[in-house]
Amino acid sequence: MRSHFWGWGVLALLLSPMLAEAQVTAFVGGRVIDGTGQVIERGTVVVRDGRIAQVGPVAAVTIPAGATRVDIAGKTVMPGLVNAHGHVAATSGLRSSPEFYTRDNLVRQLKTYAQYGITSVFSLGDDQAAGFALRDEQGKGPLDRARIYVAGAVINGATADEARAATDKVADAKPDILKIRVDNNLGTSRAMPEPAWRAAITRAHERGLRMAVHIFYLADAKATLEAGADFIGHSVRDVPVDAAFANALKARDVCYCPTFTREVSTFAYESTPPWVNDPFFTKGVPAEIVAQLSDPGRQAQTRANPAARLGQQYKAGLEVAKKNLKSLVDQGVRIAMGTDTGPPARFQGYFEHLEMEMMVEAGMTPMQVLVSATGDAARCHRNTDLGVLSQGRVADLLVLGANPIENIRNLRSIEQVWIGGARVP
Repeated sequence: MRSHFWGWGVLALLLSPMLAEAQVTAFVGGRVIDGTGQVIERGTVVVRDGRIAQVGPVAAVTIPAGATRVDIAGKTVMPGLVNAHGHVAATSGLRSSPEFYTRDNLVRQLKTYAQYGITSVFSLGDDQAAGFALRDEQGKGPLDRARIYVAGAVINGATADEARAATDKVADAKPDILKIRVDNNLGTSRAMPEPAWRAAITRAHERGLRMAVHIFYLADAKATLEAGADFIGHSVRDVPVDAAFANALKARDVCYCPTFTREVSTFAYESTPPWVNDPFFTKGVPAEIVAQLSDPGRQAQTRANPAARLGQQYKAGLEVAKKNLKSLVDQGVRIAMGTDTGPPARFQGYFEHLEMEMMVEAGMTPMQVLVSATGDAARCHRNTDLGVLSQGRVADLLVLGANPIENIRNLRSIEQVWIGGARVP
């Protein structure tokens, strides 16, 4: 009996090269958008063991014997989309409650993201043990859900000492990035005091971690950037940005993340949202949510809520944000696509597509938006695994039926989603 098992062990070793060969997939003959702005009109992407092995024109790539071939002639292959500012949250339907922060619910949300082609999400705040566990597991093999990267609890503190202690507590959990909020929510709350947020940024860097900052006002964006902020997590929405701000971002290659759809969520539900019956929206949400969003009674309650006044202020701020995005793009600032999805009524998956369409409406080209949602979104978080179809990167990719360079809405033509070299059901 022992010799029998020994024989199978030797056979397995002898067969291992062939088994590895069977894990090769070649996407052949389609348009390849690489995530950096480069396009191959008739290209091939070879994936081995979950990573990109080769990318190039059809004539320049030799497909290994035994590879599984995926014919993408007439189609587009591109990196999976990276949401540089989302959330995997304690949300169920249109409600939020701590009891909803469960592994099963987080997995459901990550599968929803993947269904819409978002293959990685940087969850910037309020992440707990279940989120960290999912982050830690994702390197062990192919996934049927989006990847998650976590920031842990949002850091706060009324004093510098409190902020340092809070930073240490979150850093001890080994997050991918940290986050603070420097904003007074249009005067409805007390902003984190400057000595506290400065101490948090400094302590983050002492712990070897980068700091993302939630801002609203240009003055806060400039001040936190000067203090060492590593990622600007929302648009400047009060006044036009200036060259000094743009130059400060470029000097340290700090990225700017517009999150237009965060503003949309503050005012869109006072009437029936224009997308509520869009099949691309309804495929990702339960029918009861569609009914709730279409309910005149619920809309009347929303309009009567004191928060509706703030929604109209955020609506005005959105117009400033659009102009500021165009200005910063024209000045060469690196943009990271992000949405702040995850909280109630900020719909994961659909809002990322809505965000990218709004970015084009604000003046970016489709290719600029594609790069912001792939290679630059990864680069903005100093991640060298995601966002680009190049040798050695993880094989997270989309097969589209139409060309998104011609029209950003063609990103909706998702036919296949692959994460870690495995096709997502």
